[in-house]
Amino acid sequence: MHDIDTIYIDGRFVTPHGTELFDLHNPATGAVTGRVRLADEEDARTAIAAAKRAFPTFSRTGKAERIALLHRLGDAVAARRDDLLDAVIDEYGAPVSRAAFMVDHPVNVLREAAELLADYPFVRRMGTAEVRMEPLGVAGLITPWNSNAGFICGKLAAALAAGCTAVIKPSEMSARQTQIVTEALHAAGLPPGLFNIVTGRGDRVGAAISSHPDVAKISFTGSTATGKAILRAAADTLKRVTLELGGKSPTIILDDADLSRAIPLAVSAAFMNSGQACIAGTRLLAPRSRLATIEALTKAAVEAVRAGDPRDPETTVGPMVSRTQWERVQRYIRIGMEEGAVLLAGGEGRPEGRLDGTEGWFVRPTLFTGVRNDMTIAREEIFGPVLSIIPYEDEEEAIAIANDTVYGLQAYVLSGDTARARRVADRIVAGRVLINSLAHDPKAPFGGFKQSGIGREYGSFGLDAFLEPKSLLGEGV
Repeated sequence: MHDIDTIYIDGRFVTPHGTELFDLHNPATGAVTGRVRLADEEDARTAIAAAKRAFPTFSRTGKAERIALLHRLGDAVAARRDDLLDAVIDEYGAPVSRAAFMVDHPVNVLREAAELLADYPFVRRMGTAEVRMEPLGVAGLITPWNSNAGFICGKLAAALAAGCTAVIKPSEMSARQTQIVTEALHAAGLPPGLFNIVTGRGDRVGAAISSHPDVAKISFTGSTATGKAILRAAADTLKRVTLELGGKSPTIILDDADLSRAIPLAVSAAFMNSGQACIAGTRLLAPRSRLATIEALTKAAVEAVRAGDPRDPETTVGPMVSRTQWERVQRYIRIGMEEGAVLLAGGEGRPEGRLDGTEGWFVRPTLFTGVRNDMTIAREEIFGPVLSIIPYEDEEEAIAIANDTVYGLQAYVLSGDTARARRVADRIVAGRVLINSLAHDPKAPFGGFKQSGIGREYGSFGLDAFLEPKSLLGEGV
């Protein structure tokens, strides 16, 4: 059992003022594996005060000091790789085939921030003015459960590179992973108050951070509904806000695509991170002229997806993170059938071959066809391994369907003609469009159009988000 009864404030592990206990589970079995004592509003205020005290000194540090600090953090997190890998599998249910990326990513984002910082122009000449990029102040960083360590380290890396101090509120469902990351970050020996980590509920700790007048910046990753609530709370004090929210990403297979390559890419895009990914390509747009072939090949590919024991190297879809999430996905599968979509693979219930004797939160990888873009399963983010095939007549209709969504986070275009794919990609309204690829580049900005968010993370755009330009004009400039 993992009993976690401390949070991290002002360079120390302390007992929370909050007294609520929250059960931790192994999603592959449903068994309780520990408990975490949750922080409350008072803890959030104490953490914000510590970050505020640390800001004046830290904001005046130079590049070399911050670069060295980021490298120390990266090395410290790397030293706990094995512990973090075990927690990611047992607490989140990430398949071991995916978990390696999830524990290397937090190290990489810290080191990439140090690399970016080396060449970042904090002082710029614009006309007769000298423009200085100044750190905003205390940053509130609110992170989700579907890539816990990566989001904590990625947001913290950008904040520290900019010269901000931070208060981090991770998901209570990822407390064991958070504890390991916190211990690693503490081992790096940063000055007290630079970062503070308070695990608690969003409606208490998250709300306190979002509305506190001493917090200058909010960076949030999570649902669109929660993002809107944070934006409203931040408005009273005009906080700078970055929101990375939901998605309903289209994967467009053009009629000239090599299906032997396109179908595996499309299924991987849909089921990445067990389908619990904001960038998942859950709408598969198929040319009607090749629909029957695409249905048959995609059905075979989905039926071949291994859903089960996350420690089995052959598994690519692990359990849902919680019973609530499992029930959510089951409800959407029922809605799909009730609204007239044709079930080609999967469906309600647990997959065959799951862990014997367990009641883990496994979902059957599911494929629908005959889906219209106005159906619920084509409009709403399911956050599970459910893929919908939507037919289209021609390229113009494909683009129209792809853009007919309140979201605009990521999209995929698959074609045998790269130039044609590029022309289509140029017309898709999304923060990232991937062509014949599932590539990720940490230097490229990440974020969404429309209700997929506000602002960008990663690279220079991500660093800009924690800075404010100040112009100096006149004598001596």
